[in-house]
Amino acid sequence: MNLVADPFADMTALRGQFPGLDDSQKGRPYVYLDSAATAQKHISVIERMDHFLRHEYGTVHRGLYRRSAIATQLYEEARNTVAAFFNAQGQNIVFTMGATDAINLVAWSWGRSHLRPGDRILVSAMEHHANIVPWQLISEITGAELIACPMDGQGNLDMESFNRLLDERVKMVSCIHIANSLGTINPVAEITRAAHAVGARVLIDAAQSAPHMPIDVIALDCDFLVCSAHKLYGPTGIGCLYGKSDVLESMPPWRGGGEMIEKVTFEKTTYASPPGRFEAGTPPIVEAIGFATACDFLNSIGMERIAKREAELYAQAEAMLSDIPSITRIGTAKARSTVLSFTMHGAHPADISQILDAQNIAIRAGHHCAQPTMAHFGIPATARISLGVYTSEEDLQLSTEALRKADNLFN
Repeated sequence: MNLVADPFADMTALRGQFPGLDDSQKGRPYVYLDSAATAQKHISVIERMDHFLRHEYGTVHRGLYRRSAIATQLYEEARNTVAAFFNAQGQNIVFTMGATDAINLVAWSWGRSHLRPGDRILVSAMEHHANIVPWQLISEITGAELIACPMDGQGNLDMESFNRLLDERVKMVSCIHIANSLGTINPVAEITRAAHAVGARVLIDAAQSAPHMPIDVIALDCDFLVCSAHKLYGPTGIGCLYGKSDVLESMPPWRGGGEMIEKVTFEKTTYASPPGRFEAGTPPIVEAIGFATACDFLNSIGMERIAKREAELYAQAEAMLSDIPSITRIGTAKARSTVLSFTMHGAHPADISQILDAQNIAIRAGHHCAQPTMAHFGIPATARISLGVYTSEEDLQLSTEALRKADNLFN
């Protein structure tokens, strides 16, 4: 891998590679601090998708003409690029509509065919709704039971409780890697080892971790891993599911249509091998190419370098927020990254977000699709700052100044 020279040495140049950040208003730069929800798109992604649509576009797999052959090659090369990003092989990567879709795929395909009454699905108490609701739905059908491992008052997963809950009844452990509402980094390698020791499968939700740190599915030994491209500086509408070969082979299709078949008669249909078995219909060809281009962009910087840079920024952001007396941090786990959630005395998070938006600063406010987490902390919502590769020290300074103004207004 050929790394570019340190891009963080010139943040103006790096930010200039993201057209979505060119949104100054009344002399105020655009401060985008909502990358945990969705990341701005790198120019290479935009240009590559545009080029494909203009000059290379065709459908994949079934056409014999030149454009179709080119599109098919690019699509499968994109699969291999995304696979390599996680140290996987192409045959282990299923393109999905995103992390949510990938979890639903596992729940409805693996869960429906493998779970029985008396079985358990173990998740963490800090999960995004996307890693709760699909398991609830499949539990209603299979008779399995969904249980949640608690966390403490700082947002650390209670590993003593986890080990106590983890027994032979647990058939699936599905856990968020970095909590989108708290920033907690969960010990997924330890969780995977423990789960495998009792015969359980493991799904890791890497929607928040994949853009910020190196991930090696072979080293983790997870059975499944999911992510969304739009959080990786790529397009919306696509993500991926990594699955071990033997596990994917054991799973029936969950959507029917073209491409996922081997042979169709009115009496019986046989199905393609994974990953094609799970990709019914015309796939998101343009988006897959954009997804791969985003992976190339991140690889050109280096995930270790990104993780180091963002850790430094995170420490600066925490120090700045600690200087505002009315702010209470929500989520202070020992291992945390990229996400800073907080409340402000006297102000609803929505009010904070609107005040900052008036100063051209974008942050998130709400329950972050993690209502059980909010209930745990006894609050309805938080304000949330989240970092990306384009986040600068100036972004943090401007947002801190704006929060001080909000503090003066409400307190």
